[in-house]
Amino acid sequence: MNIRSLSRGDGAVIGAAALLLIASFLPFFSFDSAGSDKTVSTWSAALFPLLPTVTLAALAAAGLIVAGRAMVPAGRQVAGLTLEQWGTALAVFVGWSALWSAFSTVIPDLGGGANNDGVSKGVGAWLTLVFGIALAVVAVLSSRIPALQAPLMGAPKQPQPYGGAPYGAPQPGLGQPGMPQPGMPQPGGYGYPGAPAPDPSFGGQPQPQPHAFGGQAPAPAPAPQSQQPAQGQPPQSGSSDFTAFWFAVPVPRPLFAEDGSPTPIAELAPGTWYLAVEQRGAALIAQTQDGRRGVLQDTSGIQRG
Repeated sequence: MNIRSLSRGDGAVIGAAALLLIASFLPFFSFDSAGSDKTVSTWSAALFPLLPTVTLAALAAAGLIVAGRAMVPAGRQVAGLTLEQWGTALAVFVGWSALWSAFSTVIPDLGGGANNDGVSKGVGAWLTLVFGIALAVVAVLSSRIPALQAPLMGAPKQPQPYGGAPYGAPQPGLGQPGMPQPGMPQPGGYGYPGAPAPDPSFGGQPQPQPHAFGGQAPAPAPAPQSQQPAQGQPPQSGSSDFTAFWFAVPVPRPLFAEDGSPTPIAELAPGTWYLAVEQRGAALIAQTQDGRRGVLQDTSGIQRG
């Protein structure tokens, strides 16, 4: 199960279903029987079928939405609909049932012989109404409002290159006084008879070495070879400098095979983090949660993690 593929809307649906389950244990009706207050909850047989049509149906709707988003491959259908569509339809049914539960006042028998004149709704009835309607609204709007399409969890941290140093941080020893710099001659190297090399990082010019008594001036050290590519040579491809990153798409987009086949091999869904492993021009080579790789041709509006 890939929890990172869940969106904020999915989290709101799960929360509403959990709150409906809690509300089912609270008093739905209260009445006065023989001078004592009695209550019944959704689990009472006198309120059937409120339990299966609201509480249990809400749990089933949340389970279908989560399974369709994080467990079942995208696009798989059951009886012509995806699991997310089945879960959304069931969530709307829960909201409809919760709405009519607020008008249920006629109860044949509460077990204590009370009549309906002394019956009043408890906190469980109002919470069932609120959370049932909230479940239906969030399930319908979770695929239409960008704020609800955002991933529930942040993208995983990018792998740190070269021994775990954070990207952009100086490597140990580089740029520090007294430490050898890249491209500088090392002490005791060619052209330096055992004397330490001057440190140009302090901004000073190298001082000429005194001539040895009776000797000739030492031969000048050869200039360090430039690390820049020679003119006329094409620059190296930027693919070696590409760093893998996580991204999410704003709308569903197809993922095509790397061999150029016009048939999509997968569909990238909003609210799911995918890994970009390579760049080919304006396209990205993306890897899905189940390990499939393909070409994402439309990279406009993607959200980098």
